[in-house]
Amino acid sequence: MLKISIAVSIADHEMELTAIRSQGAGGQNVNKVSSAIHLRFDIKASSLPEFHKSRLLALKDSRITKEGVVIIKAQQHRTQELNREDALARLKALILDAIKVEKVRRATKPTKSSQRKRVDHKKQKGQIKALRKKNWD
Repeated sequence: MLKISIAVSIADHEMELTAIRSQGAGGQNVNKVSSAIHLRFDIKASSLPEFHKSRLLALKDSRITKEGVVIIKAQQHRTQELNREDALARLKALILDAIKVEKVRRATKPTKSSQRKRVDHKKQKGQIKALRKKNWD
């Protein structure tokens, strides 16, 4: 069972974990051991709350297919157990990122005093620069 939050968790039968052979360099170990993990998670068929499902399906993520299936391939580690933990952690992070509600930004105007201070500072800098000029009369 993958625990997302206090109230939300995903049962093991909702996730399909398959051991596959890793890609890339690694010698004979890569050729004979299936240490990589291929995780498939169907969002629509899951027991997640509707809010979580809708936010996940709205994501523009290459790991989510058009049918609403999350596919994660974990092959960073040499052992199957570590890759399994990595895949589950990445699924949890994806779900937590999707349900994070951003704070609404409200436009603000600078105060009158801050505007006045800025203009006064500009005038002061301009006077300093004007005093540096040589008088060519």
